[in-house]
Amino acid sequence: MLETPENLNTQAIELASQGYYKEAVACLNRAITIDKKNYLLWYNLGITYRDMGKQRDAKKAFLQAYELNYIDEDLLESLSLISFSLNDLDDAFRFCYEGLDLNPTNHHCWNNLGVFNFSKKDYEEAATSFETALSIYPHFYDALYNLRDTYLELGNKEGAKECTRYMQNIKSSGTLYG
Repeated sequence: MLETPENLNTQAIELASQGYYKEAVACLNRAITIDKKNYLLWYNLGITYRDMGKQRDAKKAFLQAYELNYIDEDLLESLSLISFSLNDLDDAFRFCYEGLDLNPTNHHCWNNLGVFNFSKKDYEEAATSFETALSIYPHFYDALYNLRDTYLELGNKEGAKECTRYMQNIKSSGTLYG
């Protein structure tokens, strides 16, 4: 096989999907030595590190990808989530807002923003974010689940019951995730 960044990237993805993370990282590092400016290689390295449980290494790789391409929605969402997992709420919010600036209809980013606000006990903002996610994609089970919990924190029992009812409808229809 010809050793190109594309071939190494493909091989890394296959290895990671089988649980061979160290080998996948080696392939991606080799690909990066060939093409340091390929943000997708850095992004995939971040995903691999994340899946290995190496959150700090994942964030470093994602930040390298971000330096090369700061307008990729998936990358911004990954950066916000990895930052949140590292308890860096400032970065979590910053990258989430950058993603929403790129695409205000990204229901995953709205849900994540709600989660971040919920973690700060800012339940009003969390509810608004989850409601926005659901206004974009009404069958988004995770956002309904999160909104239900937020409504319970706010004492809105009727709203929580309504969320539960919608969640049951989604489960019975077979549509679980957005």
